[in-house]
Amino acid sequence: MAVTGDAVAETAKGLLVVRHSRTGTTEELCQAALTAARQGVDQSFEIRVRDAFEAGPEDVLWSRGVLLATPARFGYMSGAMKDFFERVYHPCLGHTPGLPYALMVKGDTDVDGAVSSVERIAGGLGWRLVLPVLCVVGTIKPDDLETAAEIGGSLAAGLEVGIF
Repeated sequence: MAVTGDAVAETAKGLLVVRHSRTGTTEELCQAALTAARQGVDQSFEIRVRDAFEAGPEDVLWSRGVLLATPARFGYMSGAMKDFFERVYHPCLGHTPGLPYALMVKGDTDVDGAVSSVERIAGGLGWRLVLPVLCVVGTIKPDDLETAAEIGGSLAAGLEVGIF
């Protein structure tokens, strides 16, 4: 069990990044976050990157915190991210309360439904949103990539030193 109560257990290792991107735009945000995350921590701090279809309960239970990156699809998170939550929900329920997480959502016209659906499920798991959600609608701008980098770097560094 990686998380006990509101504190991360000693067996938790590092940052889990769960992402899905069909067209590559969400992946662009994720890569900016990953680059900053890797630069901001010691080499011994592990960052595990999984596609949403590949990530499982063992990854969540391993982690000190999670970065979720999903496109908005039809007013909801991507089907891959929903699949991830369906597979991890019951195995992690009661085992991961207080798990810090951050969220990045990219959509063409709207991201509100995707954000609220992720927050609702993560809240059901007892996870704790520790940074502002990055919402990108339309074309990704340099400021969006900078914000993604700030999220990745801040989350990884905060997990490494134990402030989250």
